[in-house]
Amino acid sequence: MEMDKRPPAGGGDGCLVGVIRIPVKIVAVLVVLPVRVVWELLVAAGRAAHRHVLGPLYVHVLQPLLRALGWLLTTLLKLVFVWPWVGLWRYVLTPIGQGLAWLGRGAYDHLLAPAGRILGMYVLRPLGEALAWIGRGGMRYLLAPLARGVTRIGWVLGMALFVWPWVALWRYVLAPVGRGIAWLAVAVHRYVLAPVGHGIVWLVTALYRYLLRPVGLGVAWLAAALYRYVLTPVGRVLLWAWHVAGRITAALWRGLKWVGRVLVGWPASMVYRHVLTPVGHAVREVWRTGRAAVREARATVRRALFGTPPVEPARSRARTLGSTTAADAAPADEISLPRRRG
Repeated sequence: MEMDKRPPAGGGDGCLVGVIRIPVKIVAVLVVLPVRVVWELLVAAGRAAHRHVLGPLYVHVLQPLLRALGWLLTTLLKLVFVWPWVGLWRYVLTPIGQGLAWLGRGAYDHLLAPAGRILGMYVLRPLGEALAWIGRGGMRYLLAPLARGVTRIGWVLGMALFVWPWVALWRYVLAPVGRGIAWLAVAVHRYVLAPVGHGIVWLVTALYRYLLRPVGLGVAWLAAALYRYVLTPVGRVLLWAWHVAGRITAALWRGLKWVGRVLVGWPASMVYRHVLTPVGHAVREVWRTGRAAVREARATVRRALFGTPPVEPARSRARTLGSTTAADAAPADEISLPRRRG
């Protein structure tokens, strides 16, 4: 089988690519490589210092010292603020409280309770019974008659002050006045309000029949004539003028659109097509070339430092199905392979 002699997918690099790639590689080797070497050395020194100096120092020296200081501080705090109060409560206050409680229970059981029982049985109980007998006698023979007399006097005074005056006022003043007012209201309604009301109704009816109705009919006829012979022709004229103005406005708008297309749109499209588009393609090619050069420089620096193989670009890794060319390369002619095999 003959070897595939097709050109590589990327084609050849032009002069512009070479001019951009060489300065980028020089800058990467002279600037990026020393900075990266210094950074890696600093990182390695920091890790070694942390692993072999700071870590053992903290584990074997600082941590035991901090634990000893914590234990000493805790012991001092307990000695100053805890143990004296615990001893005072346990060995002084508690025994004193228990002794006082024992004395209080003994005094109550052997002194206060017997004295209270004797005082209640032989002094307070007879005194209470005597006071109760005196109170019952005074209530029955003194306070009860006095209360009945006071109640009767209060009832008479209440009736004289709060009932009888209002009854007399209603019976001899308000009732006669009310009957007089009712008779006066009936008379005013019969002989004054009813005739006045009938006269007002007759006046309103006559006013509507002989004045308001003829005036309303005349106004309605005038409005109909005004609508038919004035407003309708004026509205038709305005509608025709509106349509004419619309056509004139549409024609002006079409003319303005044509002028804008000729003076602005066509020059803008020409500038975009023949100036901006080539410039954008050129800028894109420059950007891609610079990015590829930076990627190759990074791979070179990594290979020089660590000896690892360079990472294959993503464009070269994207292969098409059943082909060895890149994904963005032009596909080979399908009938060329059988011709070469034959």
